[in-house]
Amino acid sequence: MEEDMSAGDLGKIYADGEMIIRQGEVGDCMYVVQSGKVEVFKVQGDSEMHLGMIGEGDFFGEMALLDRDVRSASIRAVGEARVLKVDKRTFLSQVHADPTIALRIVQKMSQRIRELHAELARKKEREGSHLHS
Repeated sequence: MEEDMSAGDLGKIYADGEMIIRQGEVGDCMYVVQSGKVEVFKVQGDSEMHLGMIGEGDFFGEMALLDRDVRSASIRAVGEARVLKVDKRTFLSQVHADPTIALRIVQKMSQRIRELHAELARKKEREGSHLHS
């Protein structure tokens, strides 16, 4: 996907700390990080929970292309970042030209789900060990 959707200087430059997407907004596009990195975080009440970092060549917001649901997390630039916005029409035309793009996105989503499951298991284990102390 990097070679298809991140070529050139098409992306928008975000300043350090600038919000790219906000949790709770309705999404209709995904994003590809062309340079720099972005932070994924969730707002819970008054606090923020850091969920991870996404770097050059990686993508986020892909679920919006599939379900048009609200954004499950917020994303902001860490340092200066160039990020390319990809709407559904562009995405579908890229997939039509190179179906392996869809496979790479599904693989990345699967990896993220596995990481989330592992984190949940670790959290449950920690909570369980506190109860038995």
